[in-house]
Amino acid sequence: MTDITQAMAQSAPIYRGMDRATLDAAYNNSAAVADSAQWLADWRVRSGVSRALPDAQLDVRYGDRERTRFDYFPCGAPSAPLFVFIHGGYWQRNAKEMFSFVSDGPRARGVDVAVVGYTLAPAARLSEIVDEIHEAIRFLGAHAGGFGFDPHRIYVGGWSAGGHLAAVASGWPNVRGALVISGIFDLEPIALSYLDDPLRLSRREVANYSPINLLRPDMVPQRLSVGSNELPELKRQAYAYEKASHQLGSSVQLRILSGHHHFSILDELAKADGELTAELLHIIS
Repeated sequence: MTDITQAMAQSAPIYRGMDRATLDAAYNNSAAVADSAQWLADWRVRSGVSRALPDAQLDVRYGDRERTRFDYFPCGAPSAPLFVFIHGGYWQRNAKEMFSFVSDGPRARGVDVAVVGYTLAPAARLSEIVDEIHEAIRFLGAHAGGFGFDPHRIYVGGWSAGGHLAAVASGWPNVRGALVISGIFDLEPIALSYLDDPLRLSRREVANYSPINLLRPDMVPQRLSVGSNELPELKRQAYAYEKASHQLGSSVQLRILSGHHHFSILDELAKADGELTAELLHIIS
């Protein structure tokens, strides 16, 4: 391929009228928020405080791989509901340790929290990551007595790629509801963008793990949230997922959180009176 031919191929529309460069930018949350690195640094500091709590149970192993562990933060109430939080990073970045701070809001409102880790791409395919999350939730349910939460009240949630995984998990039998924050509901644009370099999504994975393809009428309640200042593609995906769910009669509701971008939105889960904490309590009630 000549340089001219290659340049023409790269500038050709590949998704919703966008060429590769435009599509890459449409899903680059870190570039869209100028101080995104500072947000991550702040999360690590805040999570260090949460992890130092005397009743925190850290690095509980649920699988055989290095990252198949979770951190457990009890609220102190017997038989509390459990909120299982799945971190983001486009399935290829970040770690559970920097997201411990999100447990602060739910714990203050009587909810136990487990923050789950998983193997990142390219060391794991998306299908393997989904299997690991499934195993984590199965493990937690089987050991509810030891942790002291109510096994009949397990709720999942996640942010960004973790939101995608939470939406997938909402169809599993032992999950009662989902809080999906800034999630991905259609993997097709991901497979066409720079994000696919480590993921290597197959057509089967795109079809089988796009939450918009998994909707059904009898699904548990899902609460979606996205910031008003987030990338247009993330908002479009959330609107499309909500619309498709309503056409099927599924219980999915979307809220746009005014003034928030992709990173600041998690503050609303870390606070006892945060908007996302309130959304979680609404699902549980």
